Amino acid sequence: LNYHLGLFRQVFENGRQKEVPDYWIGKDSWLIPTDVSYKIDFADFSVTSRMYDINVYGEKTTNKLHLFDIDTVNEAIVNKSGIDFDKDDIKENLTLFLYPDDSDEKGRMLRIYQQYFMVSNGARLILDECRAKCELLNETLTDGERKSYRNLPELAVIQINDTHPTMIIPELIRLLTENGDIDGTAISMDEAIKIVSASCAYTNHTILAEALEKWPVRYLEKCVPQLMPVIRELDKRVRERYDDSSVYIIEERDDDSRGLVHMAHIDIHYGMSVNGVAKLHTQILKNTELNNFYKLYPDKFNNKTNGITFRRWLIHCNHELADYITQLIGDGYKHDANELKALMSYTDDPTVIEHLSDIKQHNKTALAKYLYDKQGIVINDNSIYDIQVKRLHEYKRQQMNALYIIYKYFDIKNGNIPKTPVTVIFGAKAAPAYTIAKDIIHLILTLSKVIREDEDVNKYLNVVMVENYNVTLAEKLIPACDISEQISLASKEASGTGNMKFMLNGAVTLGTMDGANVEIAELVGKDNIYTFGASSDEVIAHYANNDYCAKELYEEDPVIKQCVDFIISDTMLAAGDKEELNRLYKEIVGKDWFMALLDLKAYINIKEQALADYEDHMAWGRKQLINIANAGFFSSDRTIAEYNRDIFKL
Repeated sequence: LNYHLGLFRQVFENGRQKEVPDYWIGKDSWLIPTDVSYKIDFADFSVTSRMYDINVYGEKTTNKLHLFDIDTVNEAIVNKSGIDFDKDDIKENLTLFLYPDDSDEKGRMLRIYQQYFMVSNGARLILDECRAKCELLNETLTDGERKSYRNLPELAVIQINDTHPTMIIPELIRLLTENGDIDGTAISMDEAIKIVSASCAYTNHTILAEALEKWPVRYLEKCVPQLMPVIRELDKRVRERYDDSSVYIIEERDDDSRGLVHMAHIDIHYGMSVNGVAKLHTQILKNTELNNFYKLYPDKFNNKTNGITFRRWLIHCNHELADYITQLIGDGYKHDANELKALMSYTDDPTVIEHLSDIKQHNKTALAKYLYDKQGIVINDNSIYDIQVKRLHEYKRQQMNALYIIYKYFDIKNGNIPKTPVTVIFGAKAAPAYTIAKDIIHLILTLSKVIREDEDVNKYLNVVMVENYNVTLAEKLIPACDISEQISLASKEASGTGNMKFMLNGAVTLGTMDGANVEIAELVGKDNIYTFGASSDEVIAHYANNDYCAKELYEEDPVIKQCVDFIISDTMLAAGDKEELNRLYKEIVGKDWFMALLDLKAYINIKEQALADYEDHMAWGRKQLINIANAGFFSSDRTIAEYNRDIFKL
């Protein structure tokens, strides 16, 4: 969709996150209006869409990104001092915000309107393009069967990225059965399901229950009632085939929801492929989260480990490193990232390692200047840059990093001075309604203030949180990083891509054996990554047995207790907000759903080891080089080639 505003622009006020509008469409827009337009029907009204194109750079080509909008969207309804807006008038707000707040019913209904608007436009465009292609082919056919919508699977694959576009399946079936084929002949429900099932494939991006959408039947009936007969028919066919309520599409409920529609279940039953986005993630899907479906459709499941575009995350954002790599091994790696492997021949070359260290230092100095110029943040460019940048979520465990900072604060106060100062850099936005995530931001900002004002500590430890973390900031932070924090609770991160970007730019990963960290470890070897923490199997067992108790760890371990208690110490309460710090303290001690305390001691130990190892600059530089040399696997070119080989087959 052609969103008018992004999620929000983050500003910090009084040690807290504040959300203000982030306008995406300026006067000088790259959007190209087209003549493509559709009438999209909702329950009580219709809207007329318009398609815009934006050219997207590839390597030796450009492609068009199609973005749909309506002319009646009104940016004036947004509260200029925040991101609140009137959620009632869909004609004014349909494409107003990316990811509108869905903490209330109106917000959830708006998400459904957005999703249907996207898939209905997309479905019509796909069928129009299919018709045009078939008519062109039919002009050249002298005999044989005429091409029709039944040939859609040969002409297109619809990759359903997470559950948000799932309605494309029932919508395509509805359009085919209601409108018939290109020549006007009818298409039966059986035929439509066969066509669509052979055309659609599903990528699962998360195992977090909150992200596997389940829409109340009542919502769908109110917003897009035309889809419910198709969804009920799809569910009926599943029930006739399988006597297992866990795989039904519609979960029957006694409450006013009138049942829940499991969007992922539609994708799995009526798609031809189901893939995870890292080896560990796909195994977890097969073994636990989607095990009942894996038993039904083992041949549908496959892995496609995520990738990143080296054109942005090396060649564009780290010119000096890219140029030096070209000097060493030529520029073939720009077209085949696996050629980076040739750098392994330089792992014992002190001149190369020293030059790489110089490039890292140049990037660190550039980051320090950028942060000072843009945000007034002062950092020591001769310190170790320990960076954690990603969205704020308890499973990503920024709170565990904050507890380490408290440990380090006490360690320095006790006279254990680090040989090289440490700068811990955070970048993260918290969802506006995610209270605990915002409390974690408040904790980090309060710690930053306390440490900055403590003369015993501030020469050796600095904590900063960059404001409004985004791709532009990432392009500055990632080339400058020494230690890449990838510390999600094992089993919770599907893949991650930040870990790959940091690796490519010569940062050394410090992380759990989760997501793509597992594959990074396999590629670089145990001496060139710092891993710690409970395994995914151990974590899954804790959840299954309901036997994890944060309070026991807190009470039994004096180091853990000291770190957690500092959150509500007089020092912190004088600098921060009592209510917010107390709430977070209680959440960690009383719940700690993502087990930060379980891994905290191991995390402290491995981080101290990494900081000690950094002092051997030649050995550390070798680790950097080995990470760069083995990053080629994570090119998105490889990922896309695998999708094409196994799923698209174009």
